[in-house]
Amino acid sequence: MATVGDLLERAAELAAVSESPRLDLELLLCAATGCTRTLLYARPETELTAAQKRDFESLFARRKGGEPMAYILGEREFWSLTLRVSPATLIPRPDTELLVELALDLVTESRAQVLDLGTGSGAIALALARERPQWRVIGIDRSAAALAVAEGNRAALALDNVTFRVGDWLAGECERYHLIVANPPYVDPADPHLERGDVRFEPRTALVAAERGLADLRAIAAAAPDHLLPGGWLLLEHGADQGEAVRALCAARLEQVQSWRDLAGHERVSGGRLPEHP
Repeated sequence: MATVGDLLERAAELAAVSESPRLDLELLLCAATGCTRTLLYARPETELTAAQKRDFESLFARRKGGEPMAYILGEREFWSLTLRVSPATLIPRPDTELLVELALDLVTESRAQVLDLGTGSGAIALALARERPQWRVIGIDRSAAALAVAEGNRAALALDNVTFRVGDWLAGECERYHLIVANPPYVDPADPHLERGDVRFEPRTALVAAERGLADLRAIAAAAPDHLLPGGWLLLEHGADQGEAVRALCAARLEQVQSWRDLAGHERVSGGRLPEHP
């Protein structure tokens, strides 16, 4: 029978698909055995049962094939929240936490009405709802499968100030908001990165947009001002080379238009504020 110690020696097999092969292997072993990482090293002589070995080999093969750990384990941490994810949703990334930080800094209304467009797993909406219990947050997505994941996350976190519903950006929306946020598809369909790494497994409809990645950003920037309250903010995540274009889209009807940089120094979020007076 294989022992924990035997299997811990196989990390090198994941080096081609992972920047942290040892950690990935440990997490796969934990998932297969129910042990903690500490226990793996405390008892390396522990033999896996036949069922545990089968489960490990199945998980290991998926990772060796390049499937993201978030999909294999079914969860990813975002803004200190553990969120369920699935192939129906994008995998929440640290860069998107900038959008949450900006929203919390810019919106001073104590009982703000907030709309998260293309909510996916609900990461942005749930982070804002957790940080501001008095805010009313709505997450919209076209995908019923993604919304099922978001609702499951909401229930697990016991957040009653956020709701999710099916929607196509702002089509049919009647309310006005203090804040509209979105992390829409913004990747150029011709971008070669779509065939590399984790994004190969993520839903293409949540990644790719026409007009060299600007189509959805353009649609949201055009419609959002009609759904903002006076002084309300629009914040859009975008690609590292799209800041200038998104600022131009926002400048048509918003003021204080600017871009904010992520930890890598790339322009990652752009937006502006609806004037207080026409």
